[in-house]
This record gives sequence, structure tokens and C-alpha cells, in this order.
Amino acid sequence: MGVIYSVFELLGRILIAFMFLQSGIGKIGSYAATSHYMAAKGVPSLLLPLVIILEVAGSIAIILGWKARFFAFFLAGFCIVAPILFHLNFADQTQSMMFMKDIAIAGGFLIIFARGAGDLSLDRKLGTPGGR
Repeated sequence: MGVIYSVFELLGRILIAFMFLQSGIGKIGSYAATSHYMAAKGVPSLLLPLVIILEVAGSIAIILGWKARFFAFFLAGFCIVAPILFHLNFADQTQSMMFMKDIAIAGGFLIIFARGAGDLSLDRKLGTPGGR
């Protein structure tokens, strides 16, 4: 694969993962508010530490291309479950758009899951299957 494609794969991984890194760090800073929001939606707030770990560790792993297929699979699942739990009010245009955004991002993670992290990744450097 050409160098330009490898650079775009890396850029794509950074772009798709960065919002989850920011979101996970934000949840740490607003832990109580996020916990209350989850509970109000019927989601056990005991899951919040797992969500934070997935968002922070998963996004860093995707950016670095380390265990990318593993983390992409779980982040895709998160991007499918979260809108079902939190964004089903399709009468609200904002909620509808958030639902579609999350589903689209799940598609991006599924591509990483299917293809691996690419040439510019730790998976590739370490010779693990996720690097192609």
C-alpha cells in the first residue's frame, strides 16, 4: 500500500478516536453529573468506570494502532448500544442526529476491525495480526 494511504489510515484513526479520548476524559471531570444522567436513563452508573476505561484506553490504542481490532470491535459495539440507550427520541432533531452520528462512527470502527490498523501502527511494527 502506498505511503499516502498509510498516512490517511493513521489520520483516520486519530480523527475517529480523538472524540472518545476527549469524551472519556470529560466524564472523569464530570463523573457525578454523568453518573446521574446514566441513572436517569435507567443505565446503572456502576458501568461508568468501564465506559471511561473503554473510551480512554480504546481511543489511545486505536490512535497508536495497538490491539486496534480488539478495541475497534468494542468501540463499535459501544457506538451501537449508546444511541439505543440515550438517543431514541427521533422527534428531537438533535437526538436523531446524535443517533445517526454514533451509528456512522460504529461503521468506521467496524472498518478498522475488518482491515486492521494499517502500516503506520504498533500492530504492524510488532507483527501482530491487526496490522495487516
